[in-house]
Amino acid sequence: MTAERVLRTYLTLVVVSTGASSMIWGINTLFLLDAGLGIGQTFAANAFFTAGMVLFEVPTGVVADTVGRRTSYLLGTVTLIGTTLLYLLLWRAHAPFVLWAAVSMLLGLGFTFFSGATEAWLVDGLHATGYTGSLDAAFAKGQVASGIAMMAGTIGGGVLAQLTNLGAPYVVRAVLLLVTLAVAARSMRDIGFTPKTRGSVRGEMAGIVRASLRHGLLDRRVRWVMLAGPFTAGASVYGFYAAQPYLLQLYGHAGSYAIAGLSAGIVAGAQIAGGASASSVARVFRDRIGVLIGAIAASGAVIAVIGLVTSFGVALVLLMLWGTLFAAMSPVRQAYLNSHIPSAQRATVLSFDSLLGSAGGVVIQPVLGRSADAWGYGPAYLVTAAIQTLAVPLLGLARRRKPVEDTADQALALRG
Repeated sequence: MTAERVLRTYLTLVVVSTGASSMIWGINTLFLLDAGLGIGQTFAANAFFTAGMVLFEVPTGVVADTVGRRTSYLLGTVTLIGTTLLYLLLWRAHAPFVLWAAVSMLLGLGFTFFSGATEAWLVDGLHATGYTGSLDAAFAKGQVASGIAMMAGTIGGGVLAQLTNLGAPYVVRAVLLLVTLAVAARSMRDIGFTPKTRGSVRGEMAGIVRASLRHGLLDRRVRWVMLAGPFTAGASVYGFYAAQPYLLQLYGHAGSYAIAGLSAGIVAGAQIAGGASASSVARVFRDRIGVLIGAIAASGAVIAVIGLVTSFGVALVLLMLWGTLFAAMSPVRQAYLNSHIPSAQRATVLSFDSLLGSAGGVVIQPVLGRSADAWGYGPAYLVTAAIQTLAVPLLGLARRRKPVEDTADQALALRG
């Protein structure tokens, strides 16, 4: 397999999986509210989703590093198909919150099989096939592909809900995930990766903790970047999902599901723009930490303004700007972390990084949900901006302790 084929396979997987998953992203908050949950309960259900990611990140990281990245991806797809159908059943039954919490945690399990494993598969494959490009560019292509698929999925899901009902996008999502499963089973092969010998579960867990500490929190090059993750991750999830009911409130028609899908599609378009600009940003600004600090500070200011405006059109433009800033920094952050993680522990440490981000969501989403319940969506966006900017001083510590090689040629990101 050539480097070009590895990258092409990665982009194909990104498109089919994101297209399938995003069918519900534009209307998920409205779906939960329509099922009988309150605003606070809706974001609490999202918090249980992220709690599931916290609980299962390390065990599924073991699967990716011992059994294989491909196996982890396939297990994640199967889990998402089942939980999507369970969500549909709960909506039809107007089930109690406790069941939503349980299924949301299982939904989180599905995504933990993806986190770490997909990135690790790409980086290992590129390294093994002699790829000479930059990781920033590879991840940026993935960002653009994901944005295109997300735009199609979110807008399509919103229009479908408008024409039928809020449950229809979930049915289509399950069908498209079956397509994802078929594509991954046929095209994904582990290369450049040697599975570790499997021992006892206890021994594996202990090894995971040691690897996550040694190559993560105890590595001064990545420690503060990982610790900043909970603030940006928690704020971004709320910012995206609260936009659905908030924009409909500003629009003046609570039943315009197509508008909700369009708003999510706007974020997807911003993701395309941000991903497309990532390579240029990396060439102009060699200091990755500086790029992250600037993007987080600027997007935090935009989030605050979103909470203050009363115009639907202005809020929509600001949402696009926020999405562009956030998308532009994602490939930079991915490349930075991957450049300092050895191949054997790559999926594990990336899963641990995802775990930290999810842990932030567990705490932050209920807080912001309660804020929206008490004061409204606008003031809650101001709280969101304050929380996100807490990441800036942590990244400042990373920038102060940054070694010389972090600004060197991006090809160094392939070394492990």
